[in-house]
Amino acid sequence: MDRSLTRRGLAEFVGTAFLLMAVVGSGIAASRLSADQGQVLFENAIVTGLALAVIIFVIGPVSGAHLNPLVSLAARFFGSFPGRDVGIYAAAQVAGGIAGVIVANLMFSLPAPEVSTKVRTGSGVWLGEIVATLALLLVIFGLARTGRAAATAPAVGAYIAAAYFFTSSTSFANPAVTVARMFSNTFAGIAPRSVPAFLIAQLAGASLAVVLVIGLYPRPERPAAIAAAPDGEETHERG
Repeated sequence: MDRSLTRRGLAEFVGTAFLLMAVVGSGIAASRLSADQGQVLFENAIVTGLALAVIIFVIGPVSGAHLNPLVSLAARFFGSFPGRDVGIYAAAQVAGGIAGVIVANLMFSLPAPEVSTKVRTGSGVWLGEIVATLALLLVIFGLARTGRAAATAPAVGAYIAAAYFFTSSTSFANPAVTVARMFSNTFAGIAPRSVPAFLIAQLAGASLAVVLVIGLYPRPERPAAIAAAPDGEETHERG
């Protein structure tokens, strides 16, 4: 593995780890501070959205801040990300997510890995996850293909915070996040038996997003890559 790819993989690991610390840690803190589930979800959503925006700003110049295997795959489909790097990014994202969950659990004096018992299932929830993933990729690639990639960090953070409420699944929209959240039996957790359906829904949403992006933005306004360039310089577009 070349040094540039190692550095970018490390950035994806670190960025996804901090994202999961924000998701799980804020869920634990909010549930301990309030018995009102709506307030807990609101606090969880706001913290996650703000943290995600900051992480994209910080990690983006190194790796593009994909933080999501579906973003890497979609970028590969659009020709703005090398296919040989997808597996490394995905592995770093999943490993980073699990590490972030473990750290969040330990920060709040919980068992490091604790398998979740929180079942999330039903046709409405699965539809919500399709919608959540479709819209996330539409935001990312819509901005990228219209030359407005600089707005990606705040736009994605705001979208995720909003999608916590307007989607029935609370917008996981990310296979790495979904797998990692199995290891925290807290407000943000998901039971292992609920994960396969979520992953299928996310893949379906991503596939629909690719079709919609092609239909809405058939020709990018300027070429850009959704990853750090091989020499490590900052790129024009983020995933």
